[in-house]
Amino acid sequence: MDATLIGFILYLIVMLAIGLITYRKNESNADFFLGGRKMNPWVVALSERSAGESAWLLLGLPGAALAAGLIEVWTAIGCLLGIFFYWYMIASDIRHLSEKINAITVPDVFANYFNRGGALLRLMAMFIIIFFFTFYLAAQFNGAGKVLNVTFGIGQFYGMVMGAAVIIIYTMMGGFLAVVWTDVIQGVLMFAALVILPVAGYFLVTSGGISLQESFSAPGTDYMNLTGGKTGWAGAAVIAGGLSWAFGYMGQPHLLTKFMSIGDAGKMRISRKIALFWAVPAFSGALAIGLIGMVIYGQGHFSDVERVMPRMATDLMPDWIAGILISAAIAAMMSTADSLLLVVSSTVAEDLCHNVLGIKLSSRAMVNLSRVVTLAVGIAAFILAISSKKLIFAMVSYAWSGLGASFGPAILLMLKWKKTTWQGVLAGMITGAASTIIWSEIHALDNMISVRFASFVLAFIAVVMVSLFTRPRVIVEA
Repeated sequence: MDATLIGFILYLIVMLAIGLITYRKNESNADFFLGGRKMNPWVVALSERSAGESAWLLLGLPGAALAAGLIEVWTAIGCLLGIFFYWYMIASDIRHLSEKINAITVPDVFANYFNRGGALLRLMAMFIIIFFFTFYLAAQFNGAGKVLNVTFGIGQFYGMVMGAAVIIIYTMMGGFLAVVWTDVIQGVLMFAALVILPVAGYFLVTSGGISLQESFSAPGTDYMNLTGGKTGWAGAAVIAGGLSWAFGYMGQPHLLTKFMSIGDAGKMRISRKIALFWAVPAFSGALAIGLIGMVIYGQGHFSDVERVMPRMATDLMPDWIAGILISAAIAAMMSTADSLLLVVSSTVAEDLCHNVLGIKLSSRAMVNLSRVVTLAVGIAAFILAISSKKLIFAMVSYAWSGLGASFGPAILLMLKWKKTTWQGVLAGMITGAASTIIWSEIHALDNMISVRFASFVLAFIAVVMVSLFTRPRVIVEA
């Protein structure tokens, strides 16, 4: 057994051990889904970052950069803007609000905030989360299959089975505590991989006398063109499409719950600094992996460009270091998948069974029900993963757009605009979800204006317009 495989197996054992250790620390749903709001700022920051940037960051973005070139810099900038904005504008406010209205899930936030319409808002939020999270989760399982196939020659199907099984088991056992503590380890591994691998690739290329500039500027290519050679409206649409990734951050339930879990809301500033320090080198490294991978392998080397990161790790690094970096790629998938699983199980167990259907169970029984739901959702996402032919980048983009547009405008306006009504929030949810589904299917529209931008703007307008129309009128007597 080689060092790479040994390192990877030890990593999986550690993840499962964390699940076992935290198993008995879940006495209620507040513990299982939110860690009892006791998390320290370092844990919250690293957990939010690793959950926010999934297999998409280590596999999808490098693959997109390898295929398309420097045009993907707009995606990285858009993500960094989104991270900066929601840590400053959303994080503290949603932490205070969720505790004030006793909300432990995102549907709780919508339902408990308004005096009326709570049940309808909860139901709509539930359906949106379950629908889009299934695609998001499937993308993570797909990532596990790709990494294990490239690294160990395991068939992609069996690699997906292995990755899905480990995630489902430790999330079922440990709930939020298992998720955040595994996320901390995974966040450190991801950061290390995204810094070490591009540096190693750069030194390999330059030591061989290869000019990066010449490689990128081959005749007939637009690899280093920031708009892919497009001009006018088409070029502007390319830039707007990349930057539009920023909109999605405000509406991701698995990230918002991280803010809701911090023990001392006054320490959110510490978490914010850690998160931003993590994000800038990480996104730069992901882009660099794809660009340097193009120099090393060429654009036509991979039938699936999203395999470039694990291939570089195994080709460029000693076995034991490669094992760590491969674990980081799996960590990227796991750190998001476990958070997604937990949010969906909380949506079904807490919001549907407890609040909508009125099923009254003991705290321990509710935790056990949540574990059953976690298993069921994991299986459903696995089935989607093995049946879908879409790339990780495309599946995450679809889910990111749907969740960001459905919840982002509603949450931002609830926190910042007192005239927001429950009817406006409901209209925004419906508009965001529907426009994402419809816009994504009309390729001419998506090529002209990205679905991430269009669906968010349409949902924002819907919340504002319906809120203005339905807000209570003040009658002034003569």
